Amino acid sequence: MNDNIHCPKCNSDITYPEQNKMVCTQCFHEWDPNVVTEEKTEIVNTDKILDANGQELKEGDTVVIIKDLPVKGASKSIKAGTKVKNIRLKDGDHNIACRVDGFGPMDLKSEFVKKG
Repeated sequence: MNDNIHCPKCNSDITYPEQNKMVCTQCFHEWDPNVVTEEKTEIVNTDKILDANGQELKEGDTVVIIKDLPVKGASKSIKAGTKVKNIRLKDGDHNIACRVDGFGPMDLKSEFVKKG
């Protein structure tokens, strides 16, 4: 499949067709791609999420890890300098949802990344 359809809920491009619907592998949202909805879930954030250098982070940005980060349940840590693409912003202490190569999906704190 050449043209991935982005998930309307989390904007992930890792989706697959199942019968007459599309399914997102990230948030497991199911939707009919033929139905155009005017409602688009949009993150309304009054607080800006800033990286370690004070730059504002946005959905889909690429960031670089600035410190070795231990991963609970893993035998190795994420090394400083690791690039993470296509981040998603969320509320909470760990305010970045992403997929780190070699580790899978996880949440990071914005204080340990810089905009790349």
